[in-house]
Amino acid sequence: METAPTDLTKELRAKGYRLTPQRQFVLQAVASLDHATPEAICEEVRRTARGVNLSTVYRTLELLEELGLVTHTHLGHGAQIYHTADQPAHVHLVCRRCGRIVEAADSAAEPLVDRLRADYGFETDVRHLAVFGNCADCVAATASGADADADADTDAAEQ
Repeated sequence: METAPTDLTKELRAKGYRLTPQRQFVLQAVASLDHATPEAICEEVRRTARGVNLSTVYRTLELLEELGLVTHTHLGHGAQIYHTADQPAHVHLVCRRCGRIVEAADSAAEPLVDRLRADYGFETDVRHLAVFGNCADCVAATASGADADADADTDAAEQ
């Protein structure tokens, strides 16, 4: 996370909102956790402020998103994940096998974005784009597992 939570705090104040302790804790949690569910953010906030409940976190995240300080992405069937909006635009690559999330530069999606614009007149917001598949580590593990299975089959056939 490149931007300090104090920069986000200044933005909140500049937009006319009072900085309550709950808002400050949620901003700090989003900034420190990077790509976290509301539940994880709530858990992090409760390390400092035990009285904060999940509904407070959801309301605060909604306000922070309206103000353009945080953004969310849906990564499958679970809860959305949040991160600070000051991060460079990126595409989320989600591994179906291990759950790993890799951030790819938004330029990786340019051919798709260009095609959608040309064919459909559709302007794509890649900050909300998640692509599902298998990460390089899982592909390699699957390939080496397949190689081992093939070697075992070859050994059995030779006997």
